[in-house]
Amino acid sequence: MGVHSAAEQVLAGLDPEQRTAVTAPAGPVCVLAGAGTGKTRAVTSRIAHRALTGAISPRHVLAVTFTARAAAEMRARLTALGVAGVQARTFHAAALRQMRYFAPRLLHGRALPELLDSKVRLVTLAAARAGLRTDRAAARDLAGEIEWAKSSLVEPGEYVVAAAKAQRDTPHEPAKVAEVFAAYETVKRANGVIDFEDLLRAAVWGIEEHPDVAEQIRAQYRHFVVDEYQDVNPLQQRLLDAWLGGRDDLTVVGDASQTIYSFTGATSAYLVDFPRRHRGATVVRLVRDYRSTPQVVGLANAVIAQARGSEARLRLELVGQRPTGPEPELRIFTDEPTEATAVATRCRQLVAAGTPAREIAVLFRTNAQSEAYEKSLTEAGVPYVVQGAERFFERVEVRQAMVALRAATRSIPGETPLPAAVVEALAAVGWAPDAPPAGGAVRERWEALAALVQLAEEYAATPPVLPIGEGAAVERPVTLAAFTEELHRRAAQQHVPTVDGVTLASLHSAKGLEWDAVFLVGLAEGTLPTGYAKTPEQVEEERRLLYVGITRARQWLWLSYASARSPGGRNRRPSRFLPQLDRTGGSERAGAGPVPRAERRRNVVVSCRICGATLLAGGDRKLGRCPTCPSDVDEDLLERLRDWRQRVAGTQRVPAYVVFTDATLTALAERRPGRPEELIAIAGIGPRKLGLYGESVLALVGGATVDAICPKESLENPS
Repeated sequence: MGVHSAAEQVLAGLDPEQRTAVTAPAGPVCVLAGAGTGKTRAVTSRIAHRALTGAISPRHVLAVTFTARAAAEMRARLTALGVAGVQARTFHAAALRQMRYFAPRLLHGRALPELLDSKVRLVTLAAARAGLRTDRAAARDLAGEIEWAKSSLVEPGEYVVAAAKAQRDTPHEPAKVAEVFAAYETVKRANGVIDFEDLLRAAVWGIEEHPDVAEQIRAQYRHFVVDEYQDVNPLQQRLLDAWLGGRDDLTVVGDASQTIYSFTGATSAYLVDFPRRHRGATVVRLVRDYRSTPQVVGLANAVIAQARGSEARLRLELVGQRPTGPEPELRIFTDEPTEATAVATRCRQLVAAGTPAREIAVLFRTNAQSEAYEKSLTEAGVPYVVQGAERFFERVEVRQAMVALRAATRSIPGETPLPAAVVEALAAVGWAPDAPPAGGAVRERWEALAALVQLAEEYAATPPVLPIGEGAAVERPVTLAAFTEELHRRAAQQHVPTVDGVTLASLHSAKGLEWDAVFLVGLAEGTLPTGYAKTPEQVEEERRLLYVGITRARQWLWLSYASARSPGGRNRRPSRFLPQLDRTGGSERAGAGPVPRAERRRNVVVSCRICGATLLAGGDRKLGRCPTCPSDVDEDLLERLRDWRQRVAGTQRVPAYVVFTDATLTALAERRPGRPEELIAIAGIGPRKLGLYGESVLALVGGATVDAICPKESLENPS
């Protein structure tokens, strides 16, 4: 294949927007790529097309990603397109390669210092110097705060002011964090090691302060691509600017609506301001979603349409390209254990129907929520894997708590109510039933132990039964010893190794992944958004988390929340981010008997039957289409329905709208239901009206005349 034909082959199959991104001229290019719109294909095709047409040399390209997996995928795609030699690396991997090469020159013959894998050990030492005693979770939070500061180009002496400006939820009083930060830098130097932020800063220093190094690096790398540009932090941007050295052959790809790592220092400001910083930049929007069904895409659009703030300026309205699929479901449960059981049951059904377990995910806001789903999936016989976190019973604090609980069985009086006994026992590991502390890891540790207290409350309310013989069983005693045995039983069950299973993951760790079926659970106020989201910016980031979760689903999407955490607990409101769905449906389904109490308030997201967009307004939901989509009303049927309604209203001596409103008649004439289940699916027609008028309406839709259904003689003599 010739060079020209190979370049043309790269363009084959691209949609118009992708082709625009690929063929954009040299210079600054900003690709705003929504979820599932083929951004990796677009940027790799851009590199390949430029290389195959001779515009650039592959060895002069540096493509920067945020994960080694993404870098490997980019290299594999480029190789498949016939282009080898492109350097695709993370920021840290690229900086490490350069610094190892230049270290003898920059460090007067010495090698690059050892790179720390984790800050925690040295932060623990630094905290002790500052007069703080910390466990591993507290040290992780302090390490995270130091990482934020260094990534944001903040020095120890500047931390207090910078943290206040950024409205940081600091793990300790800001002045004390600054003291630990300064001590950490001292301890680190004394140990002769550097951390990942030091590595990037050293790479910046090497280029900015050493013209010979800058010249050599810039001669090597002349064309730059940055993926996930909304996640760049100030230190990474400083390094990118150093690499560029005033040049502008830069292609960035990002989606401001997927900015969910602000707490680490990442900022979408560079993506938002790209056209201003790079005058004359080509800006391309990729909005054709090839991942998800139009129904999932419509819901994602509805959620992100309410976004506010700077990121919302670059909001993309996605257009689903896949065939139509099932409507996303919204389910409301009485409590979290019931929600988890229902999710596990549906997972089992999906697997039995042929969906591979690895193509199913259960996504939640915090890792501490995983325990209920680990338990329910185990009891349902569904294998699972925990993504990006330890299983609940493998967490250090949970193992420590179980040791403390076993020890407490010998010291706490047996008549002590179980929940109170558990709270007392957990005091030995530093847990108290107060408001959770600040700091991500410390708070997560608190929540994991709080989950044990909740388990105790559930155990006390409904203790498990033990078989004692054929057909007979007895309740376990509600004691601390029995509860401890129950925890060990659960831990043993959930340690069975699994290879292929349902993915349990937090919304943060699900970024960049996708599944055929996705369950978004725990969508209640206080959980999503978390109660710790205080500022408008923090609340908006929580909204974007839900958006990211929705856009992980290819085909089937379930959204749910529980009205209470535990049986009989305090009532909670649904997440403010959920579309305002119609929640006025009756408690019975036609021909199906009573709805189970746990599912009584089941709701289904309604999509436009013409374009697939999610419908939020009551009138639009009733019609089953957007107000801007063309009406296909059957005028003859509408006229017969009006005539029939007038006659029925006269017989019953009620206003016509009591029978059916004008909007309901229009919906009937547009949707033309042929079966009772289609009829009751129209908003405004419940079981009662189905019983009163269903047979007549279906007959009219089928072509019957009004006289055949309501003879005038009978109307004139209603007796």
